Amino acid sequence: MNCADGVAMKKLVEKMNLKNMTPEIDLEDKQIQVPDINRPALQLTGFFEHFESDRVQIIGYVEYAFLQRMQQEKKEKMYDKLLSYGIPCIIFSRSMQPDEILLKKAVERNIPIFQTEKPTSAFLAEIIRWLNVELAPCISIHGVLVDVYGVGVLIMGESGIGKSEAALELIKRGHRLVTDDVVEIRKVSDDTLVGTAPDITRHLIELRGIGIVDVKTLFGVQSVKETQTIDLVITLEEWDKEREYDRLGLSEEYTEFLGNKVVCHNIPIRPGRNLAIIVESASVNHRQKQMGYNAAEELYRRVQANLAKK
Repeated sequence: MNCADGVAMKKLVEKMNLKNMTPEIDLEDKQIQVPDINRPALQLTGFFEHFESDRVQIIGYVEYAFLQRMQQEKKEKMYDKLLSYGIPCIIFSRSMQPDEILLKKAVERNIPIFQTEKPTSAFLAEIIRWLNVELAPCISIHGVLVDVYGVGVLIMGESGIGKSEAALELIKRGHRLVTDDVVEIRKVSDDTLVGTAPDITRHLIELRGIGIVDVKTLFGVQSVKETQTIDLVITLEEWDKEREYDRLGLSEEYTEFLGNKVVCHNIPIRPGRNLAIIVESASVNHRQKQMGYNAAEELYRRVQANLAKK
């Protein structure tokens, strides 16, 4: 299932703490579809070839100084042409004030104008990072995502196998819940997947026989987290005595989301196995491998050395 497309303009205003200079314009149905940003320096000179009109437009100090030197008649023509492309919005940095003619024409064209106190470079870095996460390719899957010792562990498996119960035990042991039941996975780069919770189920866990549990209320704000990179996948499955399970871990298995590979462990479930401790151990072992130490390879080296002595 795909996540929703686009970022609501109102969400951008709230997140970036923008001042709305055109309050007459209704932002309710306006969305941003592209994570990239444009500074329309060349466009202000009249060069509109290859103009990325679907991007948010940022006016920095250089563009603002150029506008201040333009003749009024030429400036009005340039505003008309810039706004005719149906750009999403214009944001002035450093609390620079857009002139009245631009505000008037923007209202006529239904294009919002915003203002931020932040310096241009700092604001560009912040908005690009945020939009890249919000507009990254996204899917929703069934599972539980927890932060265990800083490792993002995605617990998967059939419904009723014990994913939520394992997450609850991990929370009691001091780890943090990101989301239960539905995980929204975003591909923010070729190496990084980020998981979040849908707004409607954030901080909630469903336990069969008990019902809905509010983790944030019961265990405190330290027990939840808004987002988490997905570093490890643990798939829970019913124990099959006919099946051979990996007992050394010399070779790693992977699962794929949105074209990115993530290390995956298949954990067989049977009475008496403490899932929380298994997940903790898998997380620490994963961190150890990332730091260059592999216990399975160390055992193999010792066996080979012992055989060589004999």
